[in-house]
Amino acid sequence: MTLKRLLQLSLIMTFCVILLGAYTRLADAGLGCPDWPGCYGQLAVPSNQADLAKANALFPELTVQADKAWLEMIHRYFAGTLGLLVFAITGTALAQKRGGRLLPIAVSLVVVFQALLGMWTVTLKLMPVVVMGHLIGGFTLFSLLALLYWRVTQTKLNHQVKIGMGLRFLAFITFAVVVLQIALGGWTSSNYAALMCTELPICQGDWRQYLDVKNAFNLIQPARDTYEHGTLDYGARMTIHVTHRLGAMVTFAMVLLLIIRLLYQNSALYRQQALMLTILLFTQVALGISNVSFGLPLAVAVAHNLVAALLLLNTLYINHIIWRTSSHSMKSVDHRSLGKEAFYE
Repeated sequence: MTLKRLLQLSLIMTFCVILLGAYTRLADAGLGCPDWPGCYGQLAVPSNQADLAKANALFPELTVQADKAWLEMIHRYFAGTLGLLVFAITGTALAQKRGGRLLPIAVSLVVVFQALLGMWTVTLKLMPVVVMGHLIGGFTLFSLLALLYWRVTQTKLNHQVKIGMGLRFLAFITFAVVVLQIALGGWTSSNYAALMCTELPICQGDWRQYLDVKNAFNLIQPARDTYEHGTLDYGARMTIHVTHRLGAMVTFAMVLLLIIRLLYQNSALYRQQALMLTILLFTQVALGISNVSFGLPLAVAVAHNLVAALLLLNTLYINHIIWRTSSHSMKSVDHRSLGKEAFYE
């Protein structure tokens, strides 16, 4: 299989792993298996009497919940397969000297760290900072694989488009804002704060009097036997939720501004990206409103995660084409300048 095909398969697999991870987390199946990498000391979910007896002997205080355990194990199977695929991509890219050296190595390092975060998610009983890190790690892997794919497959640039510093800066800041908003979403989810506000646009009642920024964003929380279902009080969790909503407003404004600037560019590619960004932005807003209005339906909440991943990839791609075009333009100018100097000499 060619490197291009391996990367395409890895992007599909990463998207599936993000989907399964979101579904597992939102279905409260993150501790469906109390150990790692197996499940109750076995490679598959215990089902027959003998396996159940072994599971009860190892974890006498727990009862095997097959539905949640299978969710967790299917996620692990997909993640493990993806890890092997990424290692194959790194080896192939380095052997063929494509995509540079740093990026192929980085994707493998992220996979290794993701495996550690997956283990710590279980062993530390859903500690919020670990769960959030695991989510961000998945999005990071998705982004790095996409960058490697673009680097391997794209060789031509539109040299006719003139990109101003303002657009480059706006694209970069918008990408950073989207990343921060995704991190806030992960923190909201890992602290079970998604249902703390049930009204729009901010929160119900006199929500300002409950704000507790100090405890809301304390990444190292007191040790607990388990962090499942959250350990913060109402004020802290409500603060997390409100911050995520305010972040959504800022993100909406920044992405919309980027869309407008792209539409003004004399380039079909940029206008195409603006259209895609518009679809993703308004889909994400609709999903966010639906989460609040309908009490966090599982399918809607999972879709909210997936569209966030696509929005991240879209803004990353826009940065990729803008900065590559700009870099090539500057090199072209340098070559022309050198040519003129040589001519006059």
